[in-house]
Amino acid sequence: MSNAELIAEAGKIVDVAGKDAPLTVRGLTVSYGNKPAVFSIDASIPAGSMTAIIGPNGAGKSTFLKGTLGVVPRLSGEVRIFGKPFAEARDRVAYVPQRASVDWDFPARVIDVVLMGLYKSVGLFRFWRSRHREQAMECLERVGMADFSTRQIGQLSGGQQQRVFLARALAQNAEFYLLDEPFAGVDAATERAIVAVLKDLKAEGRTVVCVHHDLSTVAEYFDRVLLINVRRIAEGPVDTTFTAANLQETYGGRLATTHIDELRLA
Repeated sequence: MSNAELIAEAGKIVDVAGKDAPLTVRGLTVSYGNKPAVFSIDASIPAGSMTAIIGPNGAGKSTFLKGTLGVVPRLSGEVRIFGKPFAEARDRVAYVPQRASVDWDFPARVIDVVLMGLYKSVGLFRFWRSRHREQAMECLERVGMADFSTRQIGQLSGGQQQRVFLARALAQNAEFYLLDEPFAGVDAATERAIVAVLKDLKAEGRTVVCVHHDLSTVAEYFDRVLLINVRRIAEGPVDTTFTAANLQETYGGRLATTHIDELRLA
């Protein structure tokens, strides 16, 4: 593709979501050593959408998310959050990392973890007030964890820990939520609870992006998909983008044709 064609294609992507979209990415490349984890990815996430980032293991899904937030350094590319560099829009973003990346031995109670999400309204080196604790409890109630507020975070099950970290994100009262594998290793009840909260956020006009593995629930949970395998394969509404052809290109021989046939595809 020529440079002129690349510029035109990038312009089309911007038009889909608008210049002040929650997330606009151009040419994102992140490399670990000499091997790119993601290579020259473009993406644009419209406001008020729920997007699943899907692809095979090792495709760079989590790296893409971390690269957009600057959690890992970018080799190249431009990222805009609501039309601004992340540093200027970080207060509008909430990030829920992979549960496996968290030190669960840290001696903190559930309520303390959620209160960390209120740093914007409290500020550093200030005391929590009763209204802040009430806000934190409301967030815990929303994810079904209010009864565990005084429990040590390390004493919870994996699904309970995931709910608490979602409650912390809710406490941030963000406009844009990014979650890295929120359903990994959780029980069915926790997955339903998390999905319900995320759909409520979407109904409120907020934007949600999740790294997701279970292809059988994509059409049920999300309205948009971004398929990647180191590079961007396809992006768009589930109805037109979550197709057998795009899945086959994304997964190749790793996804059996019989499994594709069982999915709810466009």
